[in-house]
Amino acid sequence: MNKGCKYGTHRVIQPKGVLPQPATKISNDMNIFDNEILIDVQALNIDSASFNQIEEEACHDIEKIKAKIIEIVDLRGKMQNPITGSGGMLIGRVEKIGHAIEKTTDLKLGDKISTLVSLSLTPLRIDEILDIKPDIDRVVIKGKAILFESGLYAKLPKDMDENLALAALDVAGAPAQVAKLVKPGQSVLLLGAAGKSGMLCCYEAVKRVGPTGKVIGIVRNEEEATRLRRLGLRMQIIICDARKAIEVMNVTLGCNNGCEVDVAINMVNVPDTEMSTILPVKDDGIVYFFSMATSFTKAALGAEGVGKDITMIVGNGYTKGHAEITLEELRENKTLRKVFEELYV
Repeated sequence: MNKGCKYGTHRVIQPKGVLPQPATKISNDMNIFDNEILIDVQALNIDSASFNQIEEEACHDIEKIKAKIIEIVDLRGKMQNPITGSGGMLIGRVEKIGHAIEKTTDLKLGDKISTLVSLSLTPLRIDEILDIKPDIDRVVIKGKAILFESGLYAKLPKDMDENLALAALDVAGAPAQVAKLVKPGQSVLLLGAAGKSGMLCCYEAVKRVGPTGKVIGIVRNEEEATRLRRLGLRMQIIICDARKAIEVMNVTLGCNNGCEVDVAINMVNVPDTEMSTILPVKDDGIVYFFSMATSFTKAALGAEGVGKDITMIVGNGYTKGHAEITLEELRENKTLRKVFEELYV
C-alpha cells in the first residue's frame, strides 16, 4: 500500500491542488492507502440544511431523494450537496486499518464509530440505499467510506442507544462551542432553538449563564415551543419567523429589558437568517453561525451595513472535547435524553 497525504489530497481528482472538502470530485476507490481507515457504513446523517434542500427539490418524494443522493455521490465521490456545500456524518464499523497507522490509532477491527468529519470531504461509495428517514435526516445504506489519517471519530458509547449517540454527535460542535463562548451573567439568543442542535445548545447556554444570565430561544411554531418547554429550562421561548430580522430584534429586546444580547447562536436550517442573528447583538458581542444555510457574504456585508462591530464565528463542527461534552449533556438531563430518544431513536 502507498502512503497518502494525511489530509487526503491524494484522493482529489479535480481541481488538483485543493483539499478534499472544496474539491468538486474525489476518488471513492475503496482500496485504502497505508494511512487510511476503511469503514463499512450503516447510515448517513445528512446535514440538516442539505437534507432540507434536497427534500424540497425532490418535492418530498422518497424515491427522488434517494436518486438525488446517489447522483451526488456518483458525481463527486462524496456526499456534498452542490447547493449548500455541506455534508453530514456517518456511522459504521471499522473494516480495515492501514499498516502505517495501526500502532497510532486506538481503533480495532469491528469497532463501531461515528465519524466527526464532514461527509463533504469523506470518500464514500453507496451500494444501496435501504431506507430514508426524513424526520431525522438519516439515510440507511449499504456502502463503504474512507477516514483519512487526520479524520476525527468517536467510538459509540455503551451506555446509550447508538441512534441516540449518533443524533447528538451529528451536531456535537454546536453545544461544545456554546460551552466555550457563553459566560456567567450573559444574555444569549438562540435561533432554531428546538432543533437537534438547538435543544442541546439551549441546555448548555442555560447552564453556562447561571442564575444571573438570560437565555432567549426563537422557534417556528407552537409544536416546537411545546417541545422546548418540556426540557424545563430557565429560559424565554418566543415563536417568530427567523427570516424577519426586525421582528426578531424587537422581540429579543423586549425579552431583555430593551438591551441587545451578548451572544447569538444561529442553528436555523433555512437561508436568509443572517441579519436576524446580527441585529439583536450588542457591539463587541459574539455571533456564532452553526447553520450551514448561512451566507457568510450576507453576514459580513450585512453587519457592515448596519454598523455592527461584532465578532462573527464560522460554525466549525469541531472543538476540543466536543463529543464528550455533548454526550454528557444527555446523561445530565433525563428529559433532554427522553426527548431525543422519542425523536431520533
